Amino acid sequence: MTDKTDRVVGKATNAGIAGGRSAPGEIDRFLGAAKQLAPLATGQAGRLVFALDATMSRQPTWDLACSLQARMFEIAATSGGLAVQLVYFRGLAECRASGWVGEPRRLNGLMAGIACQGGQTQIARVLKHVRDEARAVPIRAFVLVGDAMEEEADSLAGLAGELGLRGIRGFLFQEGHDPAASAAFAMMARLTGGAHARFDANAPDSLLDLLRGAAAYAAGGREAMLKLAGGSPVVRGLIGSMDGGRR
Repeated sequence: MTDKTDRVVGKATNAGIAGGRSAPGEIDRFLGAAKQLAPLATGQAGRLVFALDATMSRQPTWDLACSLQARMFEIAATSGGLAVQLVYFRGLAECRASGWVGEPRRLNGLMAGIACQGGQTQIARVLKHVRDEARAVPIRAFVLVGDAMEEEADSLAGLAGELGLRGIRGFLFQEGHDPAASAAFAMMARLTGGAHARFDANAPDSLLDLLRGAAAYAAGGREAMLKLAGGSPVVRGLIGSMDGGRR
């Protein structure tokens, strides 16, 4: 998948997911915005899939992520730049991916037009999308921001293992302390060789530092993370988590 337009991710696996469908006008606006994305001017920029849970409880954190996303590009600029693809799931089995974005303003424009809706998690569809996307373009890492997990853990483990074998690191950032999410996020981080960390939406800097660490890795690998870690205990924690999760 190398087109620059928005597209549906995979197929729904649970027709009973709760929540309403997106209003046609809202989907049209997202499609229109995605089609306006300019071709990447980032050369050999690292690629990061930025996936967010957009079910109803996530609106405050979605707004927070929207306000912080530009900082990912800033921190990655010193390591070759960053191209980001937005993936989100919400509502009645809706899961969509944007084109690859090389400018924070454009990513912010996409995110600002999306409202959270009730529904269940669709993490498996996100992992399948990352796997399939990596067949067309090199992807170094993905971020998943969420607070819940309502799927079969074994299925997620298999998909995460595939990504780990491809060298795609997962950064699983969890709001809150839901035990099912904690176990699943930690498992996916371990199997991809990535990191799992919690954050508090009431303390924006906690998520900011986590996103900066993931962006640094996507842009410049471990070396870029190590440079950032000198002034960031959060990034040092991510590196420690990655080292501890090696198989």
